[in-house]
Amino acid sequence: MKNIIEIKNLNKTYPSFKLDNINLIIPKGSIVGLVGQNGAGKTTLIKLLLEIIHKDSGEIIIFNNDKISEVKKDIGVVLDESFFPEILKINDIKTIMKNIYPNWDNDLFEQYLKRFKLTNNQPLKELSKGMRKKLEIITALSHHPRLLILDEPTSGLDPIVRNEILDIFREFIENGENSILFSSHITSDLENIADYIIFINEGKIVFDKTTDEIISNYGIIKCSAADYMKIDKKDILSMIKDKYSYQVLVSNRKKYQDKKLKLVVDKAKIEDIMLIMVKGEK
Repeated sequence: MKNIIEIKNLNKTYPSFKLDNINLIIPKGSIVGLVGQNGAGKTTLIKLLLEIIHKDSGEIIIFNNDKISEVKKDIGVVLDESFFPEILKINDIKTIMKNIYPNWDNDLFEQYLKRFKLTNNQPLKELSKGMRKKLEIITALSHHPRLLILDEPTSGLDPIVRNEILDIFREFIENGENSILFSSHITSDLENIADYIIFINEGKIVFDKTTDEIISNYGIIKCSAADYMKIDKKDILSMIKDKYSYQVLVSNRKKYQDKKLKLVVDKAKIEDIMLIMVKGEK
């Protein structure tokens, strides 16, 4: 099995929004970041993958199986602002999860608790946001999934906690068999850890590329109207212009680093790419 997830011609229509003809793959052994502004379709896509909502048309295949109910036991899930009731204690989670997942591993769960200084008798309501998020993630990991699907797993966390969580993700895919799909507004996390970036806007995939390709090739030229004329229009992905200057996103940064052109070309971060492609014009 080469791909963990394959999506073909997926559609979901609401009165004011449409997820439009989505096609993508999640390769085995990879971390894939899903980016886009609020309302772009990221959470809708994740809910379709998990059959929380139902598609209008198209095909979703996970682990070579189009019957998602049959493979849910192999998927670990962390959804934004969705977890167990706060009246529970950590110990209650073990009781609940072992009745849901046949592969639930109490010993592994206890190892994670010890690693992150959590104890079984702690009520969920007393945990900080960072500790609660760690608990959500280790709960998702403790039934030995082969795929993690995560919606904003590092949102609102301080850099130290975020780095700890990213380390867990790296460990999870070390065997080359597991994969992760996660959405995030913290694009710097994706630049550090993701193998692929999927950018979705207004229900459509804008691009699906390797992170290395984006970092190596994309660039932003900030220039005057006169210098803008030096840029090959075939290389322009999008641009923002005001009265006196241009910000131009190009697909071949190195081409414009030629000293003869006398252009200032910056590397394009994922956040910059999103901003120019959403707010700019082609």
